[in-house]
Amino acid sequence: MNHLLLIVSLPAANATLRQRVWRGVKAAGAAILRDGAYLLPAFAPGRDALAGFADEVSAAGGSAFLLTVDGDAALDGLFARDADYAALIADIAPLRTALSAANPDEAQRQARRLRRQFAALAAIDFFPGAARDECDAALAELELACARALSPDEPGPAGHAIVARGLAEHRGRVWATRRRPWVDRLASAWLIRGFIDPEARFLWLASPADCPEHALGFDFDGATFSHVGALVTFETLLASFGLAEPALQQLARIVHYLDVGGTPPPEAAGIERVLAGLRDAIADDDALLAAASAVFDALYTSFTPGKPQ
Repeated sequence: MNHLLLIVSLPAANATLRQRVWRGVKAAGAAILRDGAYLLPAFAPGRDALAGFADEVSAAGGSAFLLTVDGDAALDGLFARDADYAALIADIAPLRTALSAANPDEAQRQARRLRRQFAALAAIDFFPGAARDECDAALAELELACARALSPDEPGPAGHAIVARGLAEHRGRVWATRRRPWVDRLASAWLIRGFIDPEARFLWLASPADCPEHALGFDFDGATFSHVGALVTFETLLASFGLAEPALQQLARIVHYLDVGGTPPPEAAGIERVLAGLRDAIADDDALLAAASAVFDALYTSFTPGKPQ
């Protein structure tokens, strides 16, 4: 596997460009062999950045050479990220302590910070191995623990397989979930009414034990539709009814992150703030669903090619 080697030399007076090149090649994941010598796998996303820096250095009166060199295992080892993943894992234990000390909000904020760091590190992990998987799993456990601490009645993941279901027998039904819905329940109710059962009526339960036998429960332990494996209820509904539209899948990534964590979609933070504001401002759950549905409608439209923006 080939590598790209950038060798640059700049006038000593041009410290600003020197720093910009150093920061840029480091952000691209390049191995720094010595001052002015940077190595990157030829397949890396940052390969174009090296060419750009070479042009910039030449334009500033310096010298720059971008060479292709044969790769080997020794060169690949220069890009090992195991120590970086280990440092992230070491930061997780104190956050678990913060959870037990009844500070889940702060723990969740810090867990999200670590997830962002993990995503940035994974983006320049050109030869991923067990260390990345271990760190990802440790973060997922922390994120799930934060979700459970913030919402003790959140459903646990069921281990059964998802059953394919038809739309006809799910029309005109009563659907029940826990009251004061948050993102997964709001998005699931929007999905039910918009794509599964246009005549759906919703019951907001004080306790899952209050669910009537005739109702289709969702997003609580023992419900007809809830978390299955790593999927949140919104994703379970998509899989159950074969709803594979790209716009819905894009929405699913946002709902999943806001409910149980994971890689943050760029829109997630803004959507969370909007939904949190609606939930604080609207006491009636039917009215809350109506307001949140307008948000999901707008997102669905924006994610659907060809629809008016």
